[in-house]
Amino acid sequence: MKFLFDFFPILLFFGVFKLGERNTDAAHGIVTQYLSGLISGGTITRDQAPIILATVVVILATLAQIAWVKLRGRKVDGMLWISLAVITVFGGATIYFHDDTFIKWKPTILYWVFGFALAIAQFGFRKNLIRQVMEPNIKLPDPVWAKVSLSWMAFFFLIGVLNLFAAFVMFKTDTSAWVSFKLFGLTGIFFAFIVGQTVFLSKYIEEEKA
Repeated sequence: MKFLFDFFPILLFFGVFKLGERNTDAAHGIVTQYLSGLISGGTITRDQAPIILATVVVILATLAQIAWVKLRGRKVDGMLWISLAVITVFGGATIYFHDDTFIKWKPTILYWVFGFALAIAQFGFRKNLIRQVMEPNIKLPDPVWAKVSLSWMAFFFLIGVLNLFAAFVMFKTDTSAWVSFKLFGLTGIFFAFIVGQTVFLSKYIEEEKA
């Protein structure tokens, strides 16, 4: 259930973009009528409408996530606040300048922020944030926790680089292909990494139980 909650804005971004891409006149009409005040110059081309509309929706979806958590009387996760800040800044720039370069940078910035946060906590304050999150559920030797933390740092850095390569090299002139890659490619790699981590940790978990 939490996975679907976390995945909600990404799915909406993908769905709204693809829908707008198939109905560019309708998307252009909505953006022109309701969002022109947020756009530099007040006008955009029809080709720009889908990404502008999808960006607005993903910002609103992230805000809705935080509002939902607050209404339920729960503490908003720090990662969600960071996600809101990054999507608001880079999404807002995409809307204002009607330039998809900024929204394409958003996943990379978000991944790198997470990676740097882990590194600063680990090397600056001797705190293993991954351990703090996972230790209530699993027990591992100290050296293994260090490896897990380093692997997440490296993963966040590399997947951020991969996003830039996809956005500005592989799909430089095809925003639609990048949007699909963002949903299926990056998400698939993320899950593959988690599966790999699970396999790596399973032997230590089994030894602990034994």
